Amino acid sequence: MEKACININELINVFSTKEGSIYQSDKLNCFFVDFGGKFARYNCLSLRKLKKVVEDIDIDSLLLNTLRADFELVTFNGCEHIYLLNACEIVALKELLQGTFTMFKLNHLISDCLHRLVV
Repeated sequence: MEKACININELINVFSTKEGSIYQSDKLNCFFVDFGGKFARYNCLSLRKLKKVVEDIDIDSLLLNTLRADFELVTFNGCEHIYLLNACEIVALKELLQGTFTMFKLNHLISDCLHRLVV
């Protein structure tokens, strides 16, 4: 999906690093991952699957194994997006996804605390 097709003013920036950003679209009920030169659309379940796949990559093994390149294909069943990432990019994507889900949890905690104060 191209950025030109999306009105950037309708997106909420959930979390950003210098390597990428994750946006939320309430209108389209989805998330957009802007990482590695790719602007990809994910629903909530797919974003969780992407996070799990990235977290399951063993960076140490990837770097220490001299018999293979230090690149990894990142994808999962039912996903139309594929990332070919080196070890540094995997760490950067992992940081982006962990930060995003931390923001989701923080938002939930704040909302829960405010709801308790009102009730």
